[in-house]
Amino acid sequence: MGAKKSPFYRVVIKEKRSKRDGKYLENVGTYNPMTNPAEVNLKHERIQYWLSVGAQPTETVASLIKHNPEQTEEEKAVVAQSRAEKKEAEKQARLDAKKAEAAKREEERLAAEKAEAEKAEAEAAEAKASEEAATEEVTAEDTTASETADAEASKAEQPAETTGEETKTEASA
Repeated sequence: MGAKKSPFYRVVIKEKRSKRDGKYLENVGTYNPMTNPAEVNLKHERIQYWLSVGAQPTETVASLIKHNPEQTEEEKAVVAQSRAEKKEAEKQARLDAKKAEAAKREEERLAAEKAEAEKAEAEAAEAKASEEAATEEVTAEDTTASETADAEASKAEQPAETTGEETKTEASA
């Protein structure tokens, strides 16, 4: 029984000459290897009856019978309770792992945002520094230009030195 990659077995009593998947005389249990630990339910009274009348178990069924002795209802309840607790513990562990993974991703995201903000701040500081440098260059050029203009203006204001010949020419006229 079961499906591909999901096996599930019945433990049955059959005639040796019958087909493998053919009609059986009695279903005496089930075996589910997909659970952890594997789940085995056997009707031990009926198995003992069939063994007493000459039934021959296969190696696998003999192993199942050997490793899964008859249990009282209380023992079965304890086993079922322990399976349920184990399943709940695994579920809680998966949930905790998911929470830890989410926290880790959030931490990484915050670190990335912080790094991005620091990078933007550094770029802004660099831009400001280059802007200040450009402003200083413009101020230095303005200062040089104004000094040059002042020098030219002072030259123009100085009275022209006259020579004696010029004064004579002016006087004769």
